[in-house]
Amino acid sequence: MPNEKNDKAKNVIVDTGCANLSSVQFAVERLGFNVIVTDDIELIKAADKVILPGVGSARHAMENIRSKGLVETLQQLTQPVLGFCLGMQLMARSSVEGATNQPIECLGLIPTDIVALNANNLRLPHMGWNTLINVNNHPVFNNIDVGDYFYFVHSFAAPVSEFTVASCEYGTKFSAAIAKDNFIGCQFHPERSSELGSKIINNFLNL
Repeated sequence: MPNEKNDKAKNVIVDTGCANLSSVQFAVERLGFNVIVTDDIELIKAADKVILPGVGSARHAMENIRSKGLVETLQQLTQPVLGFCLGMQLMARSSVEGATNQPIECLGLIPTDIVALNANNLRLPHMGWNTLINVNNHPVFNNIDVGDYFYFVHSFAAPVSEFTVASCEYGTKFSAAIAKDNFIGCQFHPERSSELGSKIINNFLNL
């Protein structure tokens, strides 16, 4: 298997400063792909595939992304980009997570907005395994079916919209995945979703 730095840089995990980056890296490497974790703008621009992970609050994540000078870089990417959990939410226009007077401005890659999950008296955060109730025809979801289980940890979500490519229900229906053009985000954690999560990552890296 090639181990040259240039080969490793073909797949990049963006170092947002607020994610369990090692678990995402291990999930990619277990599939036999080389990958690097970086916030280097030139490496991100030159990558074939970009993964945008995230754990924590939208406010903190966007502050990190701005401080690293990555906003414009991420907005201008034309290669496939996959967001995990908070990484998906950062792809939206805005998020109320961590907001005070007005929503947090996010990357605006997919025109939807992140709102508090209406769990209808179910415990929050929505944490654990849950099934997809709808799956659209998107290449990242090849061989993924309605009823398949994925691992979620979140209290905020994207409503179901024209950009929803998979949905889930926890008190109310919400977007389990959203996509537009070269950008796709998963609300669940593919790196923590066993074989089916690995299938999502594998599908993405083979686009």
